[in-house]
Amino acid sequence: MRVVLAPDSFKGTLNAQAVVEAVAEGWSDVRPRDELVRVPMADGGEGTLDVVEAATPGSRRVHTRVLGPAGPLVAPWLLLEDGSAVVELARASGLPLLTTRDALGAHTFGFGQQLAAAAVHGSVRRILATLGGSASTDGGTAALAALGHRFLGPDNLRLPLGGRHLARLERIDSSRALPPPPEGVDVLVDVDAPLLGPAGAAGAFAVQKGAGPDEVALLEAGLRRLSQVVGDDGSAPGSGAAGGTAFGLVNLWGARLTAGSDAVARLTRLDEHVEAADLVVTGEGRLDAQSFRGKVVGRVAASARRARTPLWALVGQADADAVRRVASVTTLSDLAGSAEAAMAEPAAWAREAGRAMAARLDAAGLPSTPSAERAS
Repeated sequence: MRVVLAPDSFKGTLNAQAVVEAVAEGWSDVRPRDELVRVPMADGGEGTLDVVEAATPGSRRVHTRVLGPAGPLVAPWLLLEDGSAVVELARASGLPLLTTRDALGAHTFGFGQQLAAAAVHGSVRRILATLGGSASTDGGTAALAALGHRFLGPDNLRLPLGGRHLARLERIDSSRALPPPPEGVDVLVDVDAPLLGPAGAAGAFAVQKGAGPDEVALLEAGLRRLSQVVGDDGSAPGSGAAGGTAFGLVNLWGARLTAGSDAVARLTRLDEHVEAADLVVTGEGRLDAQSFRGKVVGRVAASARRARTPLWALVGQADADAVRRVASVTTLSDLAGSAEAAMAEPAAWAREAGRAMAARLDAAGLPSTPSAERAS
C-alpha cells in the first residue's frame, strides 16, 4: 500500500520533517511493507524554507547579516537551481526571535535586507517571499525601507522603524528604491486576512504579538494611514499577512499575492504524489475551521478530493466541527491523555499515532502491498 505523509509542522513542537519521520517510524513497526512517501508540507509560514530545501535537489543556502527585531543576526535564504530565491520572513523578522514581544517597536527591516540581497544576486530571477510568523505590524514599511523606499512624516523626516509611528506618515519616496528581480516577486501568504478591520493585520493578529487594546488601535490607525497614502484599501484577501507586509510589498514592490500552500504544493509535487497514492495522511497542531482556509490541511484535502484518494489527519488537537470534514482523525492529545502530555513528548506520540493508524488499516483487513508487486 502506498501512503503519502504530507503534514504541516506542529507549531511550537515539531517541524514537518520531524512529524513525517516520527509517523513513518511508528507506521513501519506495524506495516513494514507499506510504501511511505514523505512529502512534508508548509503554507508560507515558519518552516517553509526547510520544506522547500528538502524538496528541491541542488538548492543552496545563502546567509545574510541583517538587523532583526532584537538586534543583528545572520539569516539564511535559499537559492534554487531555476533562479528562484526563497526568503522566509520568520528567519530575519520573526516573533520567535524576540524574548519579549514588542508590538509597536518590532519591524521587518531584516527581512527587507534579505530581499535586497536576493534581488541583487546575479543568479536570482524571481523571489518567493514567505510571510508567516512575523513579530511586527508595520505594513512591511521597514522591509521596504531596506529596499530603498523612504517613509516620510512631518517636516519630511524619515519615520522610525516599526508600527508605532506609522499613523504620522505623510508621503513615500520610492525614487531610489531597488527594483525587483526580472521575473518579479511572489508573496506566499498563509492567511486570507485583509489589511484593515477586526479580521485584519492589527485587529486579528496584533494581540498575539504583544499588543493591548490601545496598541491595536494605534497600529490599525497606522495601517489605515498607509493605505490612504498608497491609495489601496487593502481589501484583497491576504493583504494583512505578516502585519500587512503583504500589502506593502504588493503595492510598492509590485509583488504578486499567492496562497503559500499552493506554491509549496507545486514545489513538492504534492498532486502527483497524491494521484499515485492509496491513502494520504496530512495534519497540523490544531484542526479547526481555519485549517481549510489556505492552510496545508485544506490544500492536501483538495488534492485528495480531486484524486479520489482517502484522506486521514493526524493533529495535536481538533475541533468537533472540523473532524467531520476528514475521513479519520487521530489526535495526539487523546493518545497521550492530555494536550500537555502530548506537547511534552511530541515525537514519541507522533510515533504512537503512526502505529495506531497502521493498526487501523490492519483491523480493516487492507493488505500491505509493496509498490513493486502492485506495479506488476
